Amino acid sequence: MSAPTLADLVNHQVRLAARPQGLPGPECWQITEEPVPTAAPEGGLVVQVRALSLDPAMRGWMNEGRSYIPPVGLGEVMRAGGVGTVVASTHPGFAVGDAVSGGTGVQEYWSGDGKAVQRAGFTKIDLALGSWTQWLNVLGMPGMTAYFGLMDVGQPKAGETLVVSGAAGAVGQTVGQLAKLKGLRVVGIAGGPAKCDWVVRELGFDACIDYKAIAPAGATRWDPVREGLKQHCPDGVDIYFDNVGGEILDTVLTRLRRGARIVICGAISQYNATEGMQGPKNYMSLLVNRARMQGMVVFDYADRYPEAIAEMAAHLKAGRMTSREDVVDGGVAAFPSALLGLFKGSNFGKLVLRVADL
Repeated sequence: MSAPTLADLVNHQVRLAARPQGLPGPECWQITEEPVPTAAPEGGLVVQVRALSLDPAMRGWMNEGRSYIPPVGLGEVMRAGGVGTVVASTHPGFAVGDAVSGGTGVQEYWSGDGKAVQRAGFTKIDLALGSWTQWLNVLGMPGMTAYFGLMDVGQPKAGETLVVSGAAGAVGQTVGQLAKLKGLRVVGIAGGPAKCDWVVRELGFDACIDYKAIAPAGATRWDPVREGLKQHCPDGVDIYFDNVGGEILDTVLTRLRRGARIVICGAISQYNATEGMQGPKNYMSLLVNRARMQGMVVFDYADRYPEAIAEMAAHLKAGRMTSREDVVDGGVAAFPSALLGLFKGSNFGKLVLRVADL
């Protein structure tokens, strides 16, 4: 029996059907299918998607309104970063069989002409430097976010104390490991004893605060983050890398040292709020401590990704850094439920959706 050709294949896609109010439910999605192009468009590619990156930023992309990137349009394939294999090419920079990463969207096959290839940011990836899933984690957008957020915005100095929320997640795990390599004391914040134990034992953080910790007997007022910061950051916090926002951000603001830097990377605790986001109540700590709070968007550093990839790949190869991915099976049809798991914190490590064999 001959192998199937492109003409034999069907591309299953997940499209945005409605803008969510709160958590995105099944009514927000439409599963569609269309034929796979039999040849690459002019100057373009056909890419078989192997795995997709599931990221908190996806929730913001679903909202209508001004942001750092246009929202996904109703009826459009849901935006997502992915990795895959070139199966057809008329592009001078790519050959059939090349491993690539880029903005594939939530679908089994991506196709487009030369301009679409550029817009999607496709680049060749070297699987000798890292696995498919690592190219969606420490060598991909989360790793680039961690690297430039820490190094350019956080401006770390050896001997300082860094706190990172979402410490067991995609960005947090890399921020903490990189900070340790730069000579900082690192305290993570994560949910549950298993994640906190892994962050300390496997990633080498100095401590990890369980924001879900149950109050001890007899406690009348209990804030595990506040108590953990008192214990593990007695002299204050020099850098806070914020992935969650909300009450945890407010609590860390009360523990800043003079000249502290706060990196605003994300606010996953607020993305599904139906009555507006909770802003920082303790922001006057920035004035008192001559501190600064700065947002960062990873796409601003796209022309510098190679320098970060080179350093992180060297750390991976030498065993100085690890990369944990939580891979979900089920293909694109599993995307709606897998995305909900991200906002419930059920993933352990970088959340990846497997679309084809890895």
